[in-house]
Amino acid sequence: MPASLSHQLTASSAARDEYIDGFAEFVTASPTSYHAAHNAAAMLAAAGFVELHEADTWPALEAGTGAFVVRDGAIIAWRAGSGVGAGSPVRVLGCHTDSPGLVLKPQPDFSAQGWAQVGVEVYGGPLLTTWFDRDLAIAGRLVTGDGREHLVRTEAVARVPMLAIHLDRDAGNGITLDRQRHMQPVIGMGSASVGELLASAAGIAVSDIAGADVRLVDTQQPALLGASSELLASPRLDNLSSVYAGLVALIAAASGEAVADDTIAMLAAFDHEELGSETRSGACGPFLEDVIVRLRVGLGASVEDAARAMSQSWCLSADAGHSVHPNYAEKHDPHVHPLAGGGPMLKVNANQRYATDAHGEALWQRLCEHADVPSQVFVSNNSVPCGSTIGPLTATRLGMRTLDAGVPLLSMHSVRELVHVDDLHGLARVAGSFFAGA
Repeated sequence: MPASLSHQLTASSAARDEYIDGFAEFVTASPTSYHAAHNAAAMLAAAGFVELHEADTWPALEAGTGAFVVRDGAIIAWRAGSGVGAGSPVRVLGCHTDSPGLVLKPQPDFSAQGWAQVGVEVYGGPLLTTWFDRDLAIAGRLVTGDGREHLVRTEAVARVPMLAIHLDRDAGNGITLDRQRHMQPVIGMGSASVGELLASAAGIAVSDIAGADVRLVDTQQPALLGASSELLASPRLDNLSSVYAGLVALIAAASGEAVADDTIAMLAAFDHEELGSETRSGACGPFLEDVIVRLRVGLGASVEDAARAMSQSWCLSADAGHSVHPNYAEKHDPHVHPLAGGGPMLKVNANQRYATDAHGEALWQRLCEHADVPSQVFVSNNSVPCGSTIGPLTATRLGMRTLDAGVPLLSMHSVRELVHVDDLHGLARVAGSFFAGA
């Protein structure tokens, strides 16, 4: 696997196509943040990275070694350069594993008008209308009474039904949704037990389930489309596009591609970005700092060493952004129109919703030139509020220089987003240059 992943970062259509196939498999296998962290861990382990556990004593970091640690739906992995020492900077590619959607509430089973339904809560800011009339599975993690976690995924069992236009003649001109009344899916007739569905899928007894973090997920797989098959329609492009890019680049670096000699290359894939990141596994939490401090201790770093190293460190906050929309061009800056297929984009905001500054802009230019990848810039229309990322959060928490970048999408936060395959592949190649110290 490592040799294949290394090949995927080369500049060829065959490498790009292989990368896209691998990405589609990763997305399909990762319906939730817990699955994404688990699958990333499996890929890293297959490439020779060692799994560490937070409750254990960690060995001292050695040159040329790689390891990872999982915290709930987040994962941090790293590879030490051949000349790593107490004052070595880190190069962190930061991203997130979660996506907006619908999460099952406690005691979800109920019935209405003869239909079996489940209660859901809206997670983050999904485009709710895109969740209607989709074949939905239930996925997530179960915790049994002995404290063990079980990843679970059912077949398609649910649907959020749209009201027929015959019963609302104005629906074609726009609808107003009540998140409580209108978003509850049906899962059958009469009565049904979500617990039984999940227990069956996990191969355990219902009575064994002590806790659950589960959500609805679309079951349609990623697919190429466009006149030249240049576009990929997929769930969870925001932000598994960045998670997979960083994962492939880090594994490729471990299999022969460059990691800067005196640097620690690191992938930090956080959970709960769509909620603001204020959790123990989110970017506002202590996870990244905990890992970096433990690695520094293993290198024998003093407070002075650690401060000097942090001043030379970088975080590339990689999160999906917006391509110009052909039907809503007025929503974009009138002069800056990033376009799908034009390369990954640098994200800039004067109010620091993105953390890019002039130094970050210069680094981004070097990275793209080193990777031979075209790039573009995104900036918001002043009349349209700007979103944010983990970039400003990481910069604030750790004082690390940070820039924001990502691939341009259409339909962000839809159940099914759209991206250009060249941009996906380009981001992975830029990530490789970032870890190489370009």
